[in-house]
Amino acid sequence: MGQVSASSTVLINAEPDAVLAAVADYQTVRPKILSSHYRDYQVLEGGQGAGTVATWKLQATEKRVRDVKATVDVAGHAVIEKDANSTMVTNYTVAPAGPGASVTVKTSWQGAGGVKGFFEKTFAPLGLRKIQAEVLANLKNQVESN
Repeated sequence: MGQVSASSTVLINAEPDAVLAAVADYQTVRPKILSSHYRDYQVLEGGQGAGTVATWKLQATEKRVRDVKATVDVAGHAVIEKDANSTMVTNYTVAPAGPGASVTVKTSWQGAGGVKGFFEKTFAPLGLRKIQAEVLANLKNQVESN
């Protein structure tokens, strides 16, 4: 079993604190920025930052669907989602960048072993980066239009 990860970054023309608040808003902002790969999104507890619990189905490929139950934590300028149903962890890190902010999302998990693991480690990050890029582009549009 090896670690599998994918990351993507976007620059947003807004104050870092406003961007971090948007990333941590699971009640209002998050449903608006999710790509079509996400289904059945629901906030179970909280909705703003640390302590939030949300669920969704992530349709990574035509045949691969992940049931995610994420518990949210906030540490400094990072919003961290830990999936109760797997080893998957997603970090959204917001940093100052010129007149605005950068947001980097990194998702990682313990992959399968053997041949299956080789293919997972090779191909899963490619698909996940596309999903991340779409969510980040939606976040950029959402924050910059407010």
